Parts: sequence; structure tokens; C-alpha cells
Amino acid sequence: MLCTYATDLGRSVIQMTNTLYKQWIPDTNYENKTNWDKSAVPCGNDIVQFSAQRQVSVFVETAHALQEMRLPVNGEFILNSGAGFHVLAGQEPGCGQGVVTQFKDSEPLQWFNPALWQTAATQEDLQHGKFLFSVHEESVPCQYDDVVFKTHSSFRVDTSSSQTSILVKSVSVLGKIFGTRSEFSKYLSSRSGQLQFHGSSAITVGNPGCGDPTGCDCGNSVNHQQICSTVTCSSLSCKMPLHPVGHCCEMCGVIITIQYAAGFNLQNYRQRIYQLFLVLPEYKSIQLGISKVFKQQRLIGVLPFGTIPEIQVVILDGEQGTQSEALAQEIVKDARSHGSTLGITGAEFQASSGSNGVGVGIVVGAVFGVLILITLIIIVIALIRKGVVKMPSLNSLKRNSDGENFGEPLDHGFENPMFDKPDMIPDILGQYSSETNKSISMTQTGVHFMNPVYDENETDFNG
Repeated sequence: MLCTYATDLGRSVIQMTNTLYKQWIPDTNYENKTNWDKSAVPCGNDIVQFSAQRQVSVFVETAHALQEMRLPVNGEFILNSGAGFHVLAGQEPGCGQGVVTQFKDSEPLQWFNPALWQTAATQEDLQHGKFLFSVHEESVPCQYDDVVFKTHSSFRVDTSSSQTSILVKSVSVLGKIFGTRSEFSKYLSSRSGQLQFHGSSAITVGNPGCGDPTGCDCGNSVNHQQICSTVTCSSLSCKMPLHPVGHCCEMCGVIITIQYAAGFNLQNYRQRIYQLFLVLPEYKSIQLGISKVFKQQRLIGVLPFGTIPEIQVVILDGEQGTQSEALAQEIVKDARSHGSTLGITGAEFQASSGSNGVGVGIVVGAVFGVLILITLIIIVIALIRKGVVKMPSLNSLKRNSDGENFGEPLDHGFENPMFDKPDMIPDILGQYSSETNKSISMTQTGVHFMNPVYDENETDFNG
């Protein structure tokens, strides 16, 4: 077991861009009581035990007394200034009888578990606990995010996935920010890096921040199945549960869909929603997430034929389960009133209660549709009055339905002298021999041809 001192790791500075911060929640700190099987930090009479076959990096913030310590084969202590251990041999008052206190296993903690991350808009918000709600895919670090591991802590995280690498903008470990690939690769090859990060996928930093003001794709859809494998969905009681894009479970609440133009700014709009609405007391228990998603388009509701970008606002019901729809109506109303200045061209919502909200996009579309129809009618009337377009009369339509083509004679195709001009039949028949004439007879019902193979007096077909 190696002891490492973390008194002066220094800080690197990277340029701030329009990204989010994702902070890892678990730690392997000695002072964290949840890391011990007795749910308490060992005291001076206890025997401290680490699993011999487990690899672990433990951050120790202060000095501790103990009776005995059993160390793993491969591990380290990262000691803060003034931290350390001393042996009391079971003489600490109020500690009780010496027991074996086991440090818990941190191997199963996975990078792609959304429950193990916290999201914030700024580093200051991280420090003050002002966290954002996100759908499951975006709760895990996206390719444009800054990843933060707490300054005074260590950890162990499994980065295994189906991908060879995991792209992020930067990673902060023990207060040091790694913003370039080479710099962080060097840290990963160090003893602390090998103990803190393990798994089949390598964390790759240096990805540029999102340069699109309307937002960027998180990039975690490829890991959707792995992310959702760590999520347990709860039972719902709402009438029509909704399933947001990028979320693993159905939910009770509201989904607002926003269409936007080139002037839309996702970061500014997120701040607007929080400052206008979420600060109000009635929305205190609301969870709201805003992100850019690419929604699958389907022909006749079945065949996929592409995706379109839109802004998705997910609102989860609060404690009473009724505020989400009221908030959605306020947001859509705000979009209708200020859409031209915000770069919003359309907004509508769907609630798990079964109701739908029509926003500025549908209203504007209906108005334009009516205007286009009226314009077409005016153009047709003008063309009729100028004689460019002629409308058929009722009489001509009636004659046409009776088989006449607007008063014109019918086209009979080619002439048949046998039927088109019956008065010519005697002359035509006279042109042939008498033998031939015998095979043709005329009656009141028409002209009949006789087949010489059969006898006209013969009626027995078996004869």
C-alpha cells in the first residue's frame, strides 16, 4: 500500500465554453461512513481491513487512530496535509470493543450509471449544490462536457463500454484540470490513474466544446442500452405516461417540443426558464430538463426516414403532481409572446394527463394555411373573369355525363361497313360468290354466319 501526498497538485486553466459540468458522486474517502460495512468511520479500537485482492485509492483528509490495519496487495492512500494514522492498541475511550471494520468494494461503480452523476451549469453551481435535471442519456457525461471528480477525494470507476474511447471536453481530478489528450494520458498511466480508472474504454479529453448556440447532440445514444441497463423504472399512476427522447423510463409530467430558428440560443433560453419560472414557490418541487434532441421521423407513423433537431423540455410532476402542466402552459405562453425575439418558431406540449397544448407554431401554421387558401381563391376568380380559365356550364356537364363530350360528336374509332352502314350490306354481299352467300343469312335480328362444318338441321351433338 503506497502513501501519496496531495498537498500541491496545482490547477490548470481552460477556456470556459457553453458546456455543462458532470460531477462524479461516489468516492473512496476514508472519512465517508458509507464506504464502511458498519456505516461508521473506524475508531481507535477497531481493526481496519481492506480486501486483499481489491485495488483501491483512498483519500485521507485528517489523522485517525486505529488498533490494526490490514492492507490490500495493490492500493494507495492519498494523504491530505496533516492526515495520517497512529495506533492506540484499543485504548480509545468511548470506542467500544474492537471490531473488524471492512472497507466496501468499489469495483462495480460504472461510468455509464446516470444515478452516479450530478449536472450543473457552472462550477459555482456544483459547489453550491445547484444541480440540473437531465434525461438518463444526458446525465452521463456528454462529449462536450467537463467532468469533475471532487477536489478532496479519490474514487474508482469502471469505464467499460462497447466503444474503445469515451470523449469528453476535460477531466478534473484532485483539483487539477486535464484539457489535452497527451496530458491526461500521462496521468492515466500513473499509479493513481490506474487505480482510479479501470475498464475496457479509455477516457479521451480535448474534445472541443459545443460551438452551436442552438445546442449539440450529447453523443450518448450509442450507449443507450448500457445506460438503461443500470436504471430501474418505477411504476406510474398517470393516465398517459410519456417517454422523452434519451430517457430510459416512461414518466408522469409534460414534454414541451420547441421548434427554433437560427437566432435561438439554448444556454440563454435555459437561464430564462429558470429565472422566470423555477424560482417561483409553486414550482419549487418541479424537475425540469432542457436539451437539444434529434427526433425520429416516420412515414405514416411507421417507416423511419430521417431525424429533425428540436428542443425538448421535460417537466416531471412535483410533490402534488399538478404543477407540471401549469408550468408548461406558462412556458408555451411565453414562447407565443416572445418567440420572435427568442428565435422560437413553434411550441407545443403533451401532458401525461392526456391533454395537449397548442403553441405558437401550430397557430402560425394554421393562419398561414388560411391565408394561402384565400389567396388561391382570389387568383382563380381573377383568371376566370379575364377569360384565362373557363368554367364548364351545367348543361355541358350534364351532356357529358350522358355520354356526349360537351356537344362534340363521339369518336367511333374506325368505320365498320358491316355495322356502321347497314344499307351497304346487300352490295357487299353481292361481291362474293353464291357459295359464300349461302353461308350468310340476314334476319330481322341481324346478320348470321353459317359454319359449313355443322349441318344446320342437325341438333344431335352426339351424332
